[in-house]
Amino acid sequence: MNSQRSTPFQILSLDGGGIKGIFSAAVLAAIEDDLKINVADHFDLIAGTSTGGIIALGLGMGMKPREIVEFYLREGPQIFPRWHGIKRLQHWFYRKFSSEPLAAALKSCFGDKRFGDSKKRLVIPSYNLGDDDVYIFRTPHHERLKRDFKVLAWKVALATSSAPTFFPCTREVDSVRLVDGGVWANNPTMIAIVEAYDTLKIPMESLSVFSIGTSDAISHRRTRLNSGGIFSWAVGNAAIDVIMRGQSLAAFHQATHLLGKEKVERLNPKVAADEFSLDGVHKADDLIGKAAHHSRVFMPTFEQKFASHHAAPYKPMHT
Repeated sequence: MNSQRSTPFQILSLDGGGIKGIFSAAVLAAIEDDLKINVADHFDLIAGTSTGGIIALGLGMGMKPREIVEFYLREGPQIFPRWHGIKRLQHWFYRKFSSEPLAAALKSCFGDKRFGDSKKRLVIPSYNLGDDDVYIFRTPHHERLKRDFKVLAWKVALATSSAPTFFPCTREVDSVRLVDGGVWANNPTMIAIVEAYDTLKIPMESLSVFSIGTSDAISHRRTRLNSGGIFSWAVGNAAIDVIMRGQSLAAFHQATHLLGKEKVERLNPKVAADEFSLDGVHKADDLIGKAAHHSRVFMPTFEQKFASHHAAPYKPMHT
């Protein structure tokens, strides 16, 4: 790409969050309905982690956000079955869910499509547990990206969403031990900015980002954490919550520092602690309702800042 390019380059960034991805997809669906647009047409690059990666893949394969919402509503109860009694104790020692219903749902959704069949540039993070290193799936939007495009789309989706303690790692891609990209980039905004600037050579001043979270729980950090040990930080997943929130905030603030506040829009509503959870399928209607409210408020901003730009057709370097 021309390093002197001055036209806008818009990024859509989609956080992880399990079934809470219903919120993200429903926000996009509502914006489409209001503005009578295909929302993916207005973004040059889409980044998604975990459930956000599934949504990103869906958009890249031509799915409408409303279809993605329906996918979650249809498949969610099988992917996240309710646990009762002694099975709750099992989660302390063993993954909570089998990956088979998730894999089956993703196969049904994407069929035999390959990652390289995406009509949009995508970056989707995972983590290589075996080599203890980050792993990013990237569509062939640069000459040197010669491998990921061959991978079946459902395998990419499974790799980015195999959340530790909830699902086992997957070895579907070259037998690599891959787990959820949320362990290092639950908010993939900075991954997308780096990809646009470094790989695609887009000037920083041309970039703008619409980042969608899956809700921001208001948590009280109990005083026991001040000097707590392993048990104190394990109760209520306090350690995981602080780490995930910290890295998400860091990505957002880094993005606004690089691009300027006016170039980064973040939609991530505050919610009460424990109002939603990664596997809380029973709250699907509440997530849709919250998306309806926040998309109603945000829609004029989207129309002003993002709707006027139409992304140039993406031509993969390899097929």
